[in-house]
Parts: sequence; C-alpha cells; structure tokens
Amino acid sequence: MDAGKLSSDDLLVLLAVGRTSRFTAAADLLDLNHTTVARRIESLEKSLGGRVLSRGAAGWELTELGRQAFAAAERIEAAVQGLATDVEGSPSISGVVRLSATDGFSAYLASPAAVAVRQRHPGVTVEIVTATRLASHHRAGLDIEVVVGEPHVHRAEAIRLADYRLGLYASRRYLTEHAAPTSQAQLTAHPLVYFVDSMLQVDDLDLARRLVPQMAESVTSTNVFVHVEATRAHAGIGLLPCYMADRHDDLVRVLPDVDAQLTYWLVARTESFRRPEVAAVIDAVRVLVDSRRDELLGAPTAG
Repeated sequence: MDAGKLSSDDLLVLLAVGRTSRFTAAADLLDLNHTTVARRIESLEKSLGGRVLSRGAAGWELTELGRQAFAAAERIEAAVQGLATDVEGSPSISGVVRLSATDGFSAYLASPAAVAVRQRHPGVTVEIVTATRLASHHRAGLDIEVVVGEPHVHRAEAIRLADYRLGLYASRRYLTEHAAPTSQAQLTAHPLVYFVDSMLQVDDLDLARRLVPQMAESVTSTNVFVHVEATRAHAGIGLLPCYMADRHDDLVRVLPDVDAQLTYWLVARTESFRRPEVAAVIDAVRVLVDSRRDELLGAPTAG
C-alpha cells in the first residue's frame, strides 16, 4: 500500500460505486463522467495494492479490501457532514436514499415516512421504487428494501417491521346483486380478485390457493391497487390488505374469520445502516409503522 498517494476523492468515488453498484450511476451522483469514475477506482486500487471491486451478476461488488476502504470513506463523509449544521444547530443530513417496497406499503407507509424525513432534513431525497418480490441478494442501487415474509440474505441486516392482515372484501353493490357467502364453501360461487398466480414471486402471498382454493379468478393483477379498484368496481370478492380496503366505505368485509396474517420486513446492507440519511429513513419508517399497527391488522369486525 502506498498511503502517501491515497486520495480521499478516490475513496468518495468508491463510496458512490459501492452504493449504486454502477459506474454510470456513481458518475451521475457525483456529477462526473464514467471515465473519471473508472480512473479514480484504478487510482485507488493502485494506492491500496489490490482490487476493491469485483464484477457480480447485478453490478460491481465490494471485495474484502473494498469493504475496508468503503468503511474509511464513510468516516470521511461523516466527518465532512458533521462540519455542516442545519437551522436548529444539529448536524445536517443530505443525500439520496432509494427504497424498494410493495405498492401498498410504498403509498401508505413509505411515502409519509419519506415526507417526515424531508421535513426534518430537506437535503435528503427519497426515491421509492415499487416492487413485490423477494429480498435481493445483491441490492444493486437499493439502500432499503421492504419485503413480505422473512428474508434470507447475506451481507445485510433484516428487521421485522410489523404484521398485517388480508381479508375478503366485496363492494356493497356486488353483495346486493349476489348472495353474500355465509360459509367458506359458498365462496366457490364467487370470482376472486387477487394476484396473477403465474407471476407471483413471493411464496407468502400465495394465499388464495390456500384460503379459497376453489374460487375462479376474475380480475387479476401484479398491482394491489388494481385489486382494490377492481373489487370496488364489483368484479368479485377481493383478497385485500385490510389497511387498504378499510379506507373505502363502499367495501364490506365478508367472512371475517377467513383471513391471513403476513409480515413486513426491512432489509438493508450493514454499511447502509451507518449512513445518516439511510438511518433517518429507516427510523421514520419504523416510527410510522409502529403508530399504525392496529390499522395494519384491520378494523375490528362486528360479531
């Protein structure tokens, strides 16, 4: 290692590449060009005497040496950020945080949490990517993932956020035009609104075939908002998250005893937790989720 030639600018470039897994994305983040990023990484590797990055299936990944350099770069970044203060005299926080979550979580939980962070730290930008999938093994370009079901990940930490419940709902008009089911067996006379079975990537969401295996499909979609709106449009009986369906007075819970309880988990790389802007978003998500635990489990039903 040639410590005398080690550049803090090179380390900060590695920080951007390590967070985005892409030279091009790091270049955009730093307002540099792709060639400059590559040259900085080459310079850093020459100074350290070894490779800091290796190419993986989802982009560039940190080597063991790279993780050590990445941690050093984080300390430099934290020191620089600590010199700046916000209007209240507290250390200012800035940066871009990219969060991936399911459609419903993104709209009703991640979005207000992001607004809360922005109100306290205007320098933080939160990018929300909607996806219903398993936790990624590479997390290229993602700082935080919220997934359904306990994740099995490496080089990352997983936090159990909260349980939420799904129930069967139908529109009031649908129930006036069709005999409301009074038993699980009677559900076979009604069409189901739920996920596209062949495109479902999360095993824990494969509920329909366990709860109501004989129901024929009506309108199906990869987007839970489509489930809600199709059910409101009288397409059939929807298997919906209670915290979304209970917002609509035109939807009625049917067979309250037929339900399923799932769990939201938050996943982030260990190094991401050390970034103050990421930690701020994670804290805001956890506070908001905690305040809405009853809502997530569904409004009490009569009887």
